[in-house]
Amino acid sequence: MLPEPTRADLHSTADTYLIGAYDEIRVDVFGVDRLSNQNIQVDASGRISFPLAGTIEAAGQSPAELAALLEARLKAAYVRDPRVTVNLTKIVSQLVTVEGEVKEPGIYPILGKMTLLKAVASAKGTTEFSKLEDVVIFRTVNGKSYAALYNLRAIRSGAYADPLIFSGDIVMVGESRGRRLFKDFLQVLPLLSTPLIVALQN
Repeated sequence: MLPEPTRADLHSTADTYLIGAYDEIRVDVFGVDRLSNQNIQVDASGRISFPLAGTIEAAGQSPAELAALLEARLKAAYVRDPRVTVNLTKIVSQLVTVEGEVKEPGIYPILGKMTLLKAVASAKGTTEFSKLEDVVIFRTVNGKSYAALYNLRAIRSGAYADPLIFSGDIVMVGESRGRRLFKDFLQVLPLLSTPLIVALQN
């Protein structure tokens, strides 16, 4: 099984986000209008500034953890019983790369609990040349690189679980050389004057 990355490896976990540099958040303090609906972008160093709370390290914190930290700071600033909520409004730091035989290869944000099937769907799905049993996830954990091979067809059929995708993962969808060769063969077929038989392998 592909190991899950640690907090030091990335800015997300399976169940929640960890805030990262340049992410945008909205902070609300219940019952205190002047401190509510605060839209803040995390700076390059991972910090934010908030009225009465000062400068706070936001990177590496979940929204709930940051809310608790803000509550503690506001209590210290004599705000009575502050109840803080923090919501991510724009995610910049948590990305997955999807390459190979997908319709739109590229870098995509991780939205919610991302799985392999969702990552491929973000890239508009597989192509006619995709080799569904040859999909690899590359991941770095504690400075060590890992790769795991998955079968999309088996996952779709429920044969085994859809693996989670984490920030920094690279998904590579393999190519069926046989299918591509067959299409190339069909394109040149009208030019042939004699029968041609080829053996194709996936």
